[in-house]
Amino acid sequence: MDITFKDVSYIYQANTPFEHRALSGVSFHIPSGSFVAVIGHTGSGKSTLLQHLNGLLRPTEGKVMIGDYQISAAEKTKDIKSLREKVGVVFQYPEHQLFEETVAKDIGFGPLNFNVEPKEIERRTGQAIKAVGLPEDLLQRSPFDLSGGQMRRVAIAGVLAMNPEVLVLDEPTAGLDPSGQREIMDMFSRQHKNNNLTTVLVTHSMEDALRYADHIIIMKDGEKYMEGAPLEVLVNKEELQRVQLDLPEVIQFLHQAEKQFGKAIPYRKQGIAQLAKELTAVVKGGESHG
Repeated sequence: MDITFKDVSYIYQANTPFEHRALSGVSFHIPSGSFVAVIGHTGSGKSTLLQHLNGLLRPTEGKVMIGDYQISAAEKTKDIKSLREKVGVVFQYPEHQLFEETVAKDIGFGPLNFNVEPKEIERRTGQAIKAVGLPEDLLQRSPFDLSGGQMRRVAIAGVLAMNPEVLVLDEPTAGLDPSGQREIMDMFSRQHKNNNLTTVLVTHSMEDALRYADHIIIMKDGEKYMEGAPLEVLVNKEELQRVQLDLPEVIQFLHQAEKQFGKAIPYRKQGIAQLAKELTAVVKGGESHG
């Protein structure tokens, strides 16, 4: 599903002494099938932007278009429930939203609310728990008997069981160790590719934005500050520093390596370990011909 923001502004508690403009004239277009990372510090507007994607918030001004759905202040959105079935949102710490007596019931809760047939719910539940890397023998256990990492995967499985066309991820790796973060993000990347999803990742991680996204939007003070391809946006040190963001570590590594050895290595989403191997090979190759 395509996503378009057209001159979108949002004001919290409008016409009160506590009025706060969280978004101001934001416009962008996300083609169907894209993986987009939205980056910005606290207060930049990225979380408010996220809540417009399934109609949790309605613009004070402007329009949000998601596929054939349109959300604006001027008119009521037709069939908002259907939109929310197509847009799956994984909030920060989604495991806090678990409440059912079994894992199976928690995963199937969303489809059940949208009147999906029991056999189809069972099929989706089996698919979803496999997709998040958990064994099916957990389905009849209480989610509260699981580890924190398993609980998060169960909560994510509940979103996947909706079969969304748009997947919105709000800091989905918050609180996980580096290994857990990588596993979860790799899982989302597989889901994105295998199901041709449109994925919107709200993140503080420059590394995740560089590694997984094909388009970047940087927010500042409720406005769109920059957007473009990762290797256009995330290598611009001066522009990033103006919004208190650093270059991704891997880009810093490449700059330092080129400065020290005079050898440029193209970035192809390699990790630091792989880049170190490539740099070693390049340097040794240069020495052997010296």
